[in-house]
Amino acid sequence: MFVFLTFIQFLEFLPFKGKVNLKKPDHVFWFLEDYGTDPNNVPEQPLHLYFGRWIADGQRDLIEAYSVKRRHFIGNTSMDACLAFIMANHGKVKTNDIVFDPFVGTGGLLIASAHFGAYVCGTDIDYSTVHGLGRTSRKNQKWRGPDENIRANLRQYGLENYYLDVLVSDASKPIWKKGMQFDAILTDPPYGIREATRRTGSQKEMAKVTERGTENHISISSNYHLSDILFDLLKFAAEYLVIGGRLVYWLPVYKPEYTEEIIPRHPCLKLISNCEQTLSSHTSRHLITMEKVKEFEDEDRFSNILESQYLPYKTHNSFRDKYFSGVTKRIAKEEKDNQK
Repeated sequence: MFVFLTFIQFLEFLPFKGKVNLKKPDHVFWFLEDYGTDPNNVPEQPLHLYFGRWIADGQRDLIEAYSVKRRHFIGNTSMDACLAFIMANHGKVKTNDIVFDPFVGTGGLLIASAHFGAYVCGTDIDYSTVHGLGRTSRKNQKWRGPDENIRANLRQYGLENYYLDVLVSDASKPIWKKGMQFDAILTDPPYGIREATRRTGSQKEMAKVTERGTENHISISSNYHLSDILFDLLKFAAEYLVIGGRLVYWLPVYKPEYTEEIIPRHPCLKLISNCEQTLSSHTSRHLITMEKVKEFEDEDRFSNILESQYLPYKTHNSFRDKYFSGVTKRIAKEEKDNQK
């Protein structure tokens, strides 16, 4: 009790006026003490003191409620529920927005956006993923069930009314007509680690396939360099976002070579935030948030090609090789240590 009264007296300098109502307060204030993060080395006095007004409760219960472990339809790269909600917050997703994911996968970002009342849609080049066909990623289950798809995921959480559609499409070749605009674009582009980076092939390659008479749901695909993925993504966002709309995406980074200069830019998009998530000792990925600040014009279409400053972005193309070189070195080190 003595300590409590000491805190109250310590805050007497604050210009608070009026009566105190502990049962139905208009404002709630918190006094927090920070004793560090080491439970085995707690200091006698707090390292920091914080005083502030309570704004709102958090929504960490959503992480468990939308856990991927209990989701109806999942894949190798299904986005963690916590990260999906963080991306939706960065995108300022709100009721009646239209949110698009050009690399939709199993639709984790659509679920998070729909939870906040946005109408959602997406595209993906993988026919089997879009239609819920083929092998499953679940343990002790070989093939996907008859109703394992993105729409079923939204239905699982009572969000099916917010589902617009998901199409099989190549992100390098936009299918939208002029004037179509999204309030937010949230996506996790493929890095070539767990999912291949590919796009539909050239006309010459297509002709060869036609001559052989090959029948397939998907056109022949060719390698899609990560730098090209990023260029196409920013160009698409610049053209199809509303003014004030946001692009939120993950950028894989080889940490020894990272500088601010390798973050892709576009004259129509303003960089809002850059948050790092460490993946390993030598790799990480950055959550990049950009906001559209000017209308897209014809001269902006190839701005990434004309500007010499975009040359450093080509280093993204070797991320996969650098990622696995680090894995190989780590395995070799572990084997060497085990032999000792």
